[in-house]
Amino acid sequence: DFNLNCPIPISEYERVLLAHGGGGSLSNRLIGDMFIKHFDNDLLNQAHDGAVFQMGHQKLAFTTDSYVVQPIFFPGGNIGDLAINGTVNDLVCCGAKPLYISAAFIIEEGFPMQDLWRVVQSMKTAADKAGVQIVTGDTKVVDKGKGDKIFINTAGIGQVYEGLDINPRYCKPGDVILINGYVADHGVCIMSSRAGLTFETHIQSDSFALNHLLDDILSVSRNLHVLRDPTRGGIASATNEIAATANIGIKLFEDKIPIREEVKGACEILGLDPMYIANEGKILVFVPPEEADAVLKMMQQNPAGKNAAVIGEVCTDYKGMVTMETGIGSTRILDMISGEQLPRIC
Repeated sequence: DFNLNCPIPISEYERVLLAHGGGGSLSNRLIGDMFIKHFDNDLLNQAHDGAVFQMGHQKLAFTTDSYVVQPIFFPGGNIGDLAINGTVNDLVCCGAKPLYISAAFIIEEGFPMQDLWRVVQSMKTAADKAGVQIVTGDTKVVDKGKGDKIFINTAGIGQVYEGLDINPRYCKPGDVILINGYVADHGVCIMSSRAGLTFETHIQSDSFALNHLLDDILSVSRNLHVLRDPTRGGIASATNEIAATANIGIKLFEDKIPIREEVKGACEILGLDPMYIANEGKILVFVPPEEADAVLKMMQQNPAGKNAAVIGEVCTDYKGMVTMETGIGSTRILDMISGEQLPRIC
């Protein structure tokens, strides 16, 4: 029996807001106060992209995610391949080789069979490219008007690479921060699709599975401290979470962060900050300074990392915070926003 007398976590909000699912500070407070405190256990408290645990002689990673992106079809992908790639990447960020995925579908009555087939086919193609198998699942149909076309929930299991121990708590002062390419493509693509905006250059989602990129990185270094995919809330939220977890400072260099000119232009039109915009094929890699060059060069040889760059470093200043050195040499605090500039991004 559950405890009816257990107090409800204190919140200034009487109802859940869209911002509570946006990956910002409201999300963190909801997760921390409502879920982590109540479900409290060592695996959950890892503050990772998944749970990492020992089973017999094997070290495994387990992750789960739900996808509610709107629109479900967008330039560069759809909700189906996004679900597979996102699950693979969460396992990658645990330092694991992705193996198996489950897929559960919540479908609104009246959803076109042709669209469902497109989603399923894209999931199959993405799984084959990543080298994973979809091994189990579930299907539910809700009344028309009680859903929004289709939602997908996934879970993934992978085997942690021998010798790897990835955790946001392990970043150290002096660590170099790398990213594998242009940021904010996915969020701007989704927003543009919703608003019906067109640009001279076609902006596409960066949805991509990153396990093969990790394989290449591991061929030159296994001394990786942190891996994190900056999805909801973008680079700003991801680095703030790491800084708070490890109680260190993170400094980013504004002029070194790769952003497409058309994405910059779209952000100016839409009033968005690319540092807070979601990515779906990007990974932050924290490595010791002596190994950064080798890792960067290897990343740049992979199609998923050809535009990789060094964008920051771990420091002892401003512990628990993220700062950005601007193009004119000043420093500003890059805080975690309360919600999400764009809801239902993944």
